[in-house]
Amino acid sequence: MADAKLHPVMLAGTGSDVGKSVIATALCRIFRQDGYSPAPFKAQNMALNSYATPDGLEIGRAQAVQAEAAGIPCHTDMNPLLLKPSSDHTSQVVLNGKPVGNMGAYDYFRKDEGREVLRREVHAAFDRLSSRYNPIVMEGAGSISELNLRDTDLVNLPMARYAGAKVILVADIDRGGVFASAYGSIALQTPEDKKLIKGIIVNKFRGDLRLFEEGRKILEDICQVPVLGVVPYFKDIHIDEEDSMELAGKQHSAVSGRVNVAVILLRHISNFTDFGMLERDPRVNLYYTNNVEEIGKADIIILPGTKSTIDDLYEIRRNGVAEAVLRAHKDGTTVLGICGGYQMMGMSVDDPMGVEGSVRRIPGLGLLPVDTVMEGTKVTRQVTFHFRGLEGCTGYEIHMGRTEGKCSALNTFSDGTAEGCFADERTMGTYIHGILDNPQVIDSLLAPFAGKRDTVATGYFEFKQQQYDLLADHVRRQLNMPLLYKIMSQDD
Repeated sequence: MADAKLHPVMLAGTGSDVGKSVIATALCRIFRQDGYSPAPFKAQNMALNSYATPDGLEIGRAQAVQAEAAGIPCHTDMNPLLLKPSSDHTSQVVLNGKPVGNMGAYDYFRKDEGREVLRREVHAAFDRLSSRYNPIVMEGAGSISELNLRDTDLVNLPMARYAGAKVILVADIDRGGVFASAYGSIALQTPEDKKLIKGIIVNKFRGDLRLFEEGRKILEDICQVPVLGVVPYFKDIHIDEEDSMELAGKQHSAVSGRVNVAVILLRHISNFTDFGMLERDPRVNLYYTNNVEEIGKADIIILPGTKSTIDDLYEIRRNGVAEAVLRAHKDGTTVLGICGGYQMMGMSVDDPMGVEGSVRRIPGLGLLPVDTVMEGTKVTRQVTFHFRGLEGCTGYEIHMGRTEGKCSALNTFSDGTAEGCFADERTMGTYIHGILDNPQVIDSLLAPFAGKRDTVATGYFEFKQQQYDLLADHVRRQLNMPLLYKIMSQDD
């Protein structure tokens, strides 16, 4: 059966943050377990969390996670169009893994020849992917019923129509209004698009599933499509999050008996998946904060990546966070900067070409003897390196700045090139995302605090594979998989 060609399936949503990405990740794993060769696809993704492909290009982190669940290398064809917000109205446009400029929302969504060029590009990416994998697990974006954007939509039902995909509507019952949101999302479609929707998944259910049996029947009656499953809410399965909305529940406080790691909560924080392994280390209490008192309680402070280094550096000076970091460092706290955070830790950040905006120069925090110059060319690549002589480390780079100075290297690439800055045991910076996915790096970072906990870190790759299997089991138990396979096998 696994060699049979299946139609693509699209997880579309009644709104944003309903769980499309997680369900897509689960299906990628389930199809792989069942002997298929699945691949994820999202025509257009808007996110600050991105990832470098093996060939040094950039895609949304969610599609990289889904590819990992599917057991295949990630590729730009899985997310040909990535929008990285740089302000409330402007985003960097990344096409087929390479930045092609910045655009305002009005210009981007305008119906013109440029829009059709993008449509042809995402169609071509899908065609290439579909020729290599079976089935394609597609993901929509936001709500499928944004009527004002229907004519320019590249990612939802127009994309499903092009791909011949079977659309499954994902509705979030946890936020309430599941009947209205599911019914309205289907009722507002054109007759042609309405036929594409073959089922509903009710996601994030809390409580006894038997209490929703009547609700399930009502939903099927009013929507005229089957409910494929009701998936319970979970907190004990760990999958990398797509966007910073998930950070709201991680802004807790320092505790006793663990190494307290404070990640500075920047306005434009990006790639916060850098801290997934550290967050789950039993020695560590990791929390996100811009509260100056909580910063002062940390053993380790991490300045994370950001899409707008200059803007966020200005903001942390304005709100007192910069002063709190400097005060904590003076009192003995370790400070680590990653990517944009590394740039902030230097003496200055210069932007002569206006890559980030109108501000051409801003002083850094002065913790590292380096200076950064913003450049128009983006570095995107996967890397292997030694961390302070420790071999076998991997990570990736995504940045638009060049940082130089008289500083001992923190890392050494496999070709012998030095990277990052190591001022002392408590002061260091690097451009490498994923550096904290390496157990030897975490062990080194936590070594000065060995007295707080004496357990050891475990391998992150193995941990993630286990989590994908747990997610697949969780979703498979609740989905009518025989019906889904039947839907994906039918030509109508």
